[in-house]
Amino acid sequence: MSAALWPVVARITAALDKANGRDEHELAMRLLKVGEEAGEVAAAYIGATGQNPRKGTTHGPGDVARELADVIIAAAVALHTITDHAPSVLDAKLHAAARHLAVPNPKGQ
Repeated sequence: MSAALWPVVARITAALDKANGRDEHELAMRLLKVGEEAGEVAAAYIGATGQNPRKGTTHGPGDVARELADVIIAAAVALHTITDHAPSVLDAKLHAAARHLAVPNPKGQ
C-alpha cells in the first residue's frame, strides 16, 4: 500500500468530520459512497468494453483504474471512520486473503 494512504485518509476523514460530523447518518453516507464508487467502476467498464451499442466505447482502461482507486479511497475513509485501527484491520485482512489463496509472503509475515 502507498505510504501516503493512511495519513491522507486521516486528513480526508478529519475534513469530512468537520464539515458533516460523525453521527450514524454520516457513517451511513460514507458506507454508501463505497457503493456509489463501485457503480462508477461498473459504468466505466461497460463504457470501456463498448457494451452499450447506443453509446459505443466511452471509457478506457485508465478510466476504470481511476474509478477503482476511488473505491479504495472511499472504503479506506469508511474504514477509518468506523475504527481507530484501520491500518491494522486492513493489513490483517490482506494477509488473511493471501493465506486463503496460498500466496507466499517473501517477508515471512
